[in-house]
Amino acid sequence: MAQAAFEELVEDFEFLEDWEDRYRLVIEEGKAMPALDDALKVPATKVDGCASQVWLHASTEGGVLHFDGESDAMIVNGLIAVLRKLYNGLPLGEVLAVDAREAMGRLGLNDHLSAQRSNGLRAMIDRIRLVASST
Repeated sequence: MAQAAFEELVEDFEFLEDWEDRYRLVIEEGKAMPALDDALKVPATKVDGCASQVWLHASTEGGVLHFDGESDAMIVNGLIAVLRKLYNGLPLGEVLAVDAREAMGRLGLNDHLSAQRSNGLRAMIDRIRLVASST
């Protein structure tokens, strides 16, 4: 059920044996992501539960989820990019069916993020699921 872009990322991760290299790849994914317009960095798009500043701007068009985001932390920006690969372009019903914990486990992220980062990742996933379920 995962998006093709996410599957490509999984393949990239499989070639990297060292977690530090995987960590760098996540950061590079975040750097490659377009910046979120400053006008969208408002309280309504801010994600609570993250140790760093995080904004997610989601929209649904034709029953399909689209979202952009940004963080002031490089690794979190990378996590947003990973979530975009996992969720962007999915029909709303499929968003709710995605097991994000299992997907992140395929990348080894569940075992290598600090407790604060894991909580923040969970908060971002919860926000994405909320948007999908409330539309």
